[in-house]
Amino acid sequence: MNPARFGQAGDPPTSFVVRRVRVIDPNDGTDAVRDLAVLDGHIADPARTRGSEEEIDGDGLVVAPGFCDLHVHLREPGDGGAETIASGARAAARGGFTTICAMPNTTPPLDEPARIRWVLERARGASCRVRVIGSVTVGRAGEQLAELASMADAGAVAFSDDGASIPDARLTRAALAYLRGVGRPLVEHAEEPSLAAGSVMRAGPTAARLGLRGWPVSAELTVIERDIALVAETGAALHVTHLSTAAGLDAIRRARARGLPVTCDVTPHHLALSDEWVGGSRRFSWEEPTGEAAPDPDTAYDGSCRVNPPLASRADALALLDGLRDGVIDAIATDHAPHPPERKLVPFDDAAPGMIGLETALSLGLAAVETGRLELLRLVAALSIRPAEIIGERRSLAIGEPADLVMFDPAARWTVDRDELASDASNTPLAGMELPGVVHLTVADGRITYRR
Repeated sequence: MNPARFGQAGDPPTSFVVRRVRVIDPNDGTDAVRDLAVLDGHIADPARTRGSEEEIDGDGLVVAPGFCDLHVHLREPGDGGAETIASGARAAARGGFTTICAMPNTTPPLDEPARIRWVLERARGASCRVRVIGSVTVGRAGEQLAELASMADAGAVAFSDDGASIPDARLTRAALAYLRGVGRPLVEHAEEPSLAAGSVMRAGPTAARLGLRGWPVSAELTVIERDIALVAETGAALHVTHLSTAAGLDAIRRARARGLPVTCDVTPHHLALSDEWVGGSRRFSWEEPTGEAAPDPDTAYDGSCRVNPPLASRADALALLDGLRDGVIDAIATDHAPHPPERKLVPFDDAAPGMIGLETALSLGLAAVETGRLELLRLVAALSIRPAEIIGERRSLAIGEPADLVMFDPAARWTVDRDELASDASNTPLAGMELPGVVHLTVADGRITYRR
């Protein structure tokens, strides 16, 4: 990847005019072909340009608010060999993201104000905004609340022990009550450890056929229902991350119907991929199965398919897609989890969980749009304005607003080439596949951060 394609937050504000581009802004339901102008880093009236700005032919392209990812692993501090803040930000910019949220499960974990400030300082000048989600408990050990107020003052936008739930209900209740006063949401990785222990993929027929220990749906549902009950008592905001089951979705749907402050996100891989990928299938969840197939020796047991929570059943994946379409699922978050090859090219049981996703998220969403199962306006909302709202950011293409946008060709195809990825890691089962959607331009805070 040529680094000259990437800009930084400190670059001069940009100016340009895009002619005849399809503008999508979920704030007011805009979906129209028109001109769009950026002058000195702000959205401007195309009729009031100076005439000296670069003109871009927008025919066939889409301009949308810049994407916001609520769940990214940047591996610093402690594991810069897998990914760095700088390389992760470049991958984000190439994927159309203008904000990413760094998760706290680093070494050491982000459980004190100085570490929050360290990440924010290191991210200064990166190719996108980097926000930080702090650890709820000291050392992510689930035993003692961390310095939540001080970390919020240092810049933490939310709190999570991602990689694990808070194991104790009493401590979870205390965390929620405290975070209500701090004005930050709890981001919950919903997994009951006693139910999930030793499992490596989703429980079901595929796991049984492959001889792998299965992770039951109840492992997620138990924690979600516990936390919803605690939200009802405390009034605190809860955000369930990487939702992976229809049962969990139904619980959140009921909580929302009661007016409780519960939001959630889903990953692209839990929408598009199913547990059948562990057995070697390379069909997307919305593609009709052709019958039960024997494991493909070339793609079965691929460590890139081991994620946490595990890939969903096809029925759950389709239910999650429905939940995204009807708005119960607020956001798409990648859970971008880079690993070096030695942690993935091992027996499936031993593979580190997680796959990268910043550069393929838009494409998997567009693949769903092409089937008619998802509207483009809803996809854009789930990638941009809704996740931004959850962490207190705003996205808009209205005149006068700071230019924070992505321009992409939804019909163009590209092949996922490990050597061309901006991320330092390449652990994705999508390698070699042709996907729709090519990002042409990403602008964050009025600065061009990626240009194809």
